[in-house]
This record gives sequence, C-alpha cells and structure tokens, in this order.
Amino acid sequence: MIWALWNHFVLQRDIEIIKPLYRPLIKRAADFLCQYRDPETGLPAESYDLWEERRGTLSFTVGAVFGGLAAASLFCTVFGEEEIADRYRRAAAEIRDAASTHLWRNDLNRFCRMLYRNQGGAVEVDYTCDASLWGLFAFGLYAVDDPKIVSTFTALRKELWVKTDVGGMARYQNDDYQRRSSAVTGNPWFICSLWLADYLTEKAREEKDLLQTLEILRWVCDHALPSGVLAEQINPMTGEPLSVSPLTWSHATFISSTQRILRRLEKMKVCPQCGSTLMARSRTEDWVEKMFAQACDSIHGSCRVK
Repeated sequence: MIWALWNHFVLQRDIEIIKPLYRPLIKRAADFLCQYRDPETGLPAESYDLWEERRGTLSFTVGAVFGGLAAASLFCTVFGEEEIADRYRRAAAEIRDAASTHLWRNDLNRFCRMLYRNQGGAVEVDYTCDASLWGLFAFGLYAVDDPKIVSTFTALRKELWVKTDVGGMARYQNDDYQRRSSAVTGNPWFICSLWLADYLTEKAREEKDLLQTLEILRWVCDHALPSGVLAEQINPMTGEPLSVSPLTWSHATFISSTQRILRRLEKMKVCPQCGSTLMARSRTEDWVEKMFAQACDSIHGSCRVK
C-alpha cells in the first residue's frame, strides 16, 4: 500500500492527496512493518501468501515489505523527517541482509519460496519454484541483474514454462488448482507469464533484447477471448480459458508490463549529445522516480550481506 502510494505520487505529483495520509496511514503502516518481524531471522513475520493458500514468510512478501519501507523513508524525506526516514532505511537494510542469509539457498543456487515454522516451532524451508519470486526484484529488494536474481529466473523459466504447444508460465511446481493434466507442472497463468516478461524487460539493454518480452505479450493477446477479455489461467492442452474470466489481475498486469516496456524504451532512446529522451514522455521530469532508486542504492550500500 505504501509502495503503491509512492508510485501514485511519482505519477501525479499531488502532495495534497498524500498529506492527510502521511501520519495516520504511511507512518503507522511503516512502523508496523518495522516491528512485525521474526526475532530469529529478522525477516517479516508469517502471513498468508499472495495465492491465499499457505502461511509463512514468503519471498514475495519480503520484497513487498522492503519496497514499502523504502517508499516510507522517501515520504519522510519529502516531509522533512529525516531521522524517521533513516530508521525505515535501517529496517529495510536489515530485512535485505536477512533475505540474503535465509531465503537464498546456495545448495539450489536460487531463492526459496518461503520459510515457515513447523509444529515444534523450528524454521522449515519451502524450496518450491514459484513465479511470485518476481517480487524479489519488482519492489527494489535486488537489482534485476544481480546474479542471485538471474540464476533464480533461469530456474523458474526451466521449471515453470509449460512444455506444450500452448506454452505460458505456471504459478509454481505441481500446482493442482484447476489442473488439467499431470503431464505439466501446472496450468499457464497470464500474470505469471507477464512477470517473466517484466524480468526480461528490465534485463534488456538494447531494443533487440525486448523481442522475447514482446513474444510473451503476443502470447497473451493470442490467448485472450475475441472480446479482449483475459481469464485467470488457460488449459495447457487446448489454450481455452479456465477459472475466473475476466480477471482484473490479468488485465492490470498486462497494462503494467506494457508500461514497463515503454519506460525501458525511453531509457534506451536517448540523444547522445544532450541526454534527452527521443520518445514522447507523459511527464517532463523523473526526479521522484530517481529518488526511489537512490534510496534503494543507499539501503543496499548499508547491507552487510552482498
């Protein structure tokens, strides 16, 4: 929620909307994130995962909490409370250290899905490949070209891309929800396929590098209904829509992934003489957006685990 408000501020520059939310919502939520942590690992304490299926400390949730604290620190800077901003940055740095220590698994050369406590209270590791590991870079916790993220997405693509003529990305290994065939690890979901597209977009350095991303967007369009409606997931054998249709999450992610491509193109198409973008922009300056990147860099610089 804090991260979403910061992105709204980046786009709208409307301080009057943020002002009444700053103390009762942004700061109180950030204070909660600072203290709602597992005393043993230093990671956010247990909650339900984004799939609403299991309880633990999810890698996705850790990424979102980091993004929320980074955003909260920036709001504090905007409102002149630098001491509180520093407290939020320190908490974010501690969480990143804990993620590198506990969520990264050297034996697998990738991040795990989550940690959870068994009935005896001991910490257990869920090693499942899950497309929601996207959250580790999406909220700024790790850079997209960090070797840990690269090796994680290499594994996700290998394990979760549906190996039929239909293609697409499954949610996670052995996903039984609405499963249509035991020959695949799970049904392809639009959001999961688009998360892979996001990774490829952020990794792109030249326009030609975006071709794989565009292939995924075409795949989404090819499997939409004639009306343009996107379902939650599709049949891995026939390509027919399954479950909820339309699903707002699918549509919102398609829009978000498309905007991400346009922003990436903006950064690629720059005049070599003056440094100005060669593409039309919806805004004339990006100082607020740069602040978030600088805040994440500052947090990363203070982390013990690199």
